[in-house]
Amino acid sequence: MTGSLALPLWILAVVGALALWAALDRILMPSARWFLRRRLNRMIEEVNTRLELQIPPFLQTKRRVLIDQLSYDPHVMEAIDAEAKATGIPREVLSRQVERYAREIVPSFNAYAYFRIGYHVARRAVESLYRVRLGYADDEALARIEPGASVVFVMNHRSNMDYVIVAYMAAHRSALSYAVGEWARVWPLRMLVRSLGAYFVRRGSGSRLYRQVLARYVQAATAGGVVQAVYPEGGLSRDGRLRKPKLGLINYMVSSFDPEGARDLVFVPVGINYDRVLEDRMLVRAPAPGEPRRSKARVLATAAGFVAHNVGLMIRRRWYRFGYACVNFATPISMRDYAKAGGIDFRALEDDARHEAVEKLGGELLTAIAAAIPVLPVSLVATVFVDARGDALDLLEIKGRSQSLIDRLERAGAYVHIPRADRDYAVTVGLRMLTLRHFVTEADGLYRASEDERDMLRYYANAIGHFLPDADAR
Repeated sequence: MTGSLALPLWILAVVGALALWAALDRILMPSARWFLRRRLNRMIEEVNTRLELQIPPFLQTKRRVLIDQLSYDPHVMEAIDAEAKATGIPREVLSRQVERYAREIVPSFNAYAYFRIGYHVARRAVESLYRVRLGYADDEALARIEPGASVVFVMNHRSNMDYVIVAYMAAHRSALSYAVGEWARVWPLRMLVRSLGAYFVRRGSGSRLYRQVLARYVQAATAGGVVQAVYPEGGLSRDGRLRKPKLGLINYMVSSFDPEGARDLVFVPVGINYDRVLEDRMLVRAPAPGEPRRSKARVLATAAGFVAHNVGLMIRRRWYRFGYACVNFATPISMRDYAKAGGIDFRALEDDARHEAVEKLGGELLTAIAAAIPVLPVSLVATVFVDARGDALDLLEIKGRSQSLIDRLERAGAYVHIPRADRDYAVTVGLRMLTLRHFVTEADGLYRASEDERDMLRYYANAIGHFLPDADAR
């Protein structure tokens, strides 16, 4: 018998879509993934020939594998058992919660995104906004770092541009893995941040289970040789001074460090400074604890106004770059040598003793970071006006006081960036920036600090105040 069977068009469309999906999933997608993985591996091999600190296998591991390893880590499983006993929450519920934490934390590093996209975007951004300079780097000591060592760049936190500038300046050394706060979790920024190797951290989380998952990831990344970048201050400085260190991540790193192991742990102090911090007014005039915070709409309006103002200056050809941004890389601190000199093994210490030892280490790291912070023209001239305490100064007095201040800073061991090796030009650059921003006013050849902007002058002066014994008296 012969006959025909009529099918609705929508059934044919569904069957066709399923057939296409099956072909993509079983034939085309595996081939595409293999091709892309092959290209990516070749690129990593090529990049590793140029880097001082190579991309470790840990960063090349599939993200799903790292999530599973973290979710079923023995220490994490013990934490789940302890939490279940303490709270009565079923282990299955806690296990799912741990997996969510792991998915949130673990990055998905993509070498192409980092070196082909991220680097060029960072370069264009920083060179458009600043005159970026490398002040100094202890290249001999950096070259003596053992091959395969876990390297951690520890630095002061002046601006959110720190992430971009330090990654750009260190691009010939290695790819940096940052710990970023919740600001970077918004879509689609979180996808980009993860692809650049950063991992998310919930600041101030009180969950013991979350802290254990985070600790085990940081320890696994450190043991795997991932080059990391950490801000011991925890957040941006609001007054220009270095903040008291928050050492949670550093504690995680050293508490599992084996001084006799095959891989050393090396901290590299980094100092960074700017002639202009993009967020300076927002930081200095932020609400104090307990005061109402500004709404998101007001924050966005302020940012939009800032962008519009600068675009207007560009159109009128009156826009200047935001002065100098300078980075210094100081002498590395080997934890193997540190442990040997102090006869200490962080793993063997009780909680209180380890906390005390980590505090001591954090203080030494912060001291090294402070010593590495460069002195730039704006901080230099701002210090002159803060010390003048409202007195009017002519140009000759400003230059004379600046010259004396440079001598004091250099005797204190500070690196003073002198553009074009010309001290007079350095003072001119700093004074121009302060007058353009109306921090300093000029009348009849005399310059005076603006009454309404004294807090901004102190903010920039405080960036180098730790080099000056009398800075706290201001």
